[in-house]
Amino acid sequence: MAPLLPDPKPVCGALRGTPYAGELDRLAREVIEGRFPLFGETLDTGPDIRWSRDYKAGKEYPNRWFRRVPYLDFQQVGDHKAIWELNRHQHLVLLGQAWRMTGKVSYLNAIAAHLEHWMDRNPYGHGMQWTSALEVAFRLLSWLWAWHLAAEVLPDPLRARWAEAIYQHGVFLRHNLSVYFSPNTHLLGEAVALHAAARLFPALPGAPEWRATAGRIVAEEIVNQVRGDGSHFEQSAYYHVYAVDFFLLHALLEDTTAAYRARLERMAGYLRTLLGPSGTIPLLGDDDGGRLFHPYGERARFGRATLAACTRYLARPDWPNALEDRAELAAWWLGPNVLEGPETAEAPWEGTVYYPDAGLFSRILDGRQLLMDSVGFGAFGAGHSHAGALSIVLRQGETEILIDPGTFTYVADPAERERFRSTAAHNTVRLNGLDQAEAAGPFRWHGKPQTECHGWGEDWFEASCVQRGLRHRRRMEWRGGAIVVTDHCDAPGMAAWHTPLEVRETAAGVFDLGGVARLEMAGGHPEPAWRSRVHGSKEPATAIRAPLVDGRLETRITFPG
Repeated sequence: MAPLLPDPKPVCGALRGTPYAGELDRLAREVIEGRFPLFGETLDTGPDIRWSRDYKAGKEYPNRWFRRVPYLDFQQVGDHKAIWELNRHQHLVLLGQAWRMTGKVSYLNAIAAHLEHWMDRNPYGHGMQWTSALEVAFRLLSWLWAWHLAAEVLPDPLRARWAEAIYQHGVFLRHNLSVYFSPNTHLLGEAVALHAAARLFPALPGAPEWRATAGRIVAEEIVNQVRGDGSHFEQSAYYHVYAVDFFLLHALLEDTTAAYRARLERMAGYLRTLLGPSGTIPLLGDDDGGRLFHPYGERARFGRATLAACTRYLARPDWPNALEDRAELAAWWLGPNVLEGPETAEAPWEGTVYYPDAGLFSRILDGRQLLMDSVGFGAFGAGHSHAGALSIVLRQGETEILIDPGTFTYVADPAERERFRSTAAHNTVRLNGLDQAEAAGPFRWHGKPQTECHGWGEDWFEASCVQRGLRHRRRMEWRGGAIVVTDHCDAPGMAAWHTPLEVRETAAGVFDLGGVARLEMAGGHPEPAWRSRVHGSKEPATAIRAPLVDGRLETRITFPG
């Protein structure tokens, strides 16, 4: 048991008998039968796991030296995300938790068997499992948690071999940090994992240098990656949750500065706004379906556990703090004491807030939340951003009214990758039939537009986006019970509004959205569309589109009752 992490015995004692504990046991039973819950589906591998296989695509690439594996070439290797997710070994943490909770030896035996199986078949630096340093970091973090939960009762020979493999992972990270290739959440996650290994295994050769180097990187990256308003610079709601988790875990393993903690608190505040009254993540920008800890359950609700942990760590009882959310992450990271104290559900707060660096406007009124992303594109090549500047998301409680489409895929289907991150797939205006920027491969944009906020108030927001020399200016006004969006453009444009609700046209240009809202837009017509709730899956939605007339269009959204 690692001394820097909470003792799992009292944590399990506090959680035993809860619905969360029952779900742990159910998931662990699936895993020992060779059925892995990944991306909201069940991957059935059978007893002989093929760690380099994309089971859905039926593709497997030889375990060559990692520099020679074309991991982004779907035709040769399959979907790298599908392969990487299993190799993160987060199911070993689940098995360790379930063993601690239930005492079932079968879970402990599965940890030993999977470790031996993986180490036998995936030597240092060989195979898909080593092609991303971030994936090595995820696996290392899983191993550190699994060691904390179960290593003390495993056979000595396995413990020795496992400790050597942990050291190898640390060596790999130290020499392959993403300083040049992906200085974003990749570099952050790698540094957090390397630092954690040094803190939890201080006797490893090089551990003091790992701690110093990785600690310095994390301290730098909370300044480099987190903007002044607390938003993460990749302009992705899902990746913002990742980043908060990374920075929080590091703060629990290292003495951090007051400035570090203040920036982490701003990140948590931004996350609170993203979650809103619904407690779910609006899928602005990319979502990859993963999670730093306990990647099981409904993906849109992952941010709740992160915020609950921040609520307790930062001593913010005014933030959402439901007991069920504390069980997933906070109890294991902070100890059983976080399970005590009153609950705070989704806060019934209302009002308006604007984050100038993210360009995110939020208005909450009568349980409804409108989010407008006036920037759309993140830093550098904006690899995890979508071409959705000036797009709007609208929710009423947990009911989604206007949605972002999500991501669906990175490399498995290039056409679908472009469709889901295109301007046409977002609730904004597409000018001259072109996206707001030019896609340059699956993780880069060229010619990002220039955006500007022209002002905002309690019930209004106005911003513009200049793309290829053409301006789209959008003004949103919340007039009593109606939301009015007015678009002005310098070129022919097509506006779109995407909804998962049933759409019924009640008059020309008037649409009932599932009995929850009414949308009025002259010249509007519905057409089939898609949305993705989790990486790798998609489902039907509806887009209501209308052309601008003389460069102008007004959309009115009202609510029954």
